[in-house]
Amino acid sequence: MVSRPRPGDLLVASPALTDPSFDRTVVLVVDSDDDGALGVVLNRPTPVTVGEVLPDWGPLVSQPDVLHQGGPVSSDSALALGVLPAEVDPPVGWRTMYVDPGTGRCVGLVDLDAPPEVVAGATAAVRVFAGYAGWGGQQILDELEEGAWYVVPATVEDVFGADADGLRERVLRRQPGMLAWVLTKPVDPELN
Repeated sequence: MVSRPRPGDLLVASPALTDPSFDRTVVLVVDSDDDGALGVVLNRPTPVTVGEVLPDWGPLVSQPDVLHQGGPVSSDSALALGVLPAEVDPPVGWRTMYVDPGTGRCVGLVDLDAPPEVVAGATAAVRVFAGYAGWGGQQILDELEEGAWYVVPATVEDVFGADADGLRERVLRRQPGMLAWVLTKPVDPELN
């Protein structure tokens, strides 16, 4: 029996995942309960800068300062994540998701309706996503049971790092045992 992923977990697409929307993706779980799960794809940056679509937020986002494709659901809406240093009080509109056990830094949802200057004074990093990934109550558990995703803990660097393209490889490489081996497996075993 598989366990429901928790906020702060990463869902790393396995070779068994057949949905092209999630091919080779790394998804941060933002919310999860019996009704389902919600997350954002971390490794799909777009060429559009945040400043082009949310001018007041452009100066606050982490590099690269682009909008990330968070997932196939509600791609016309935006969701923002931020990180707070361990000793900083959360700004107005902040919702804590998880605390990075290695650093004590807090990762949470940033209210894009809050004044950007209030958030700027508290956050160490902000990233904005267009859309999100969502699963119904049993759907995520079924996909985990089928082996479509590997569930591993996230670090702050996974969420706010500058190199989204190499994220899946970095995450898998640091895992113990067989998960690191997945990197050597060809995408199409028939070509081996």
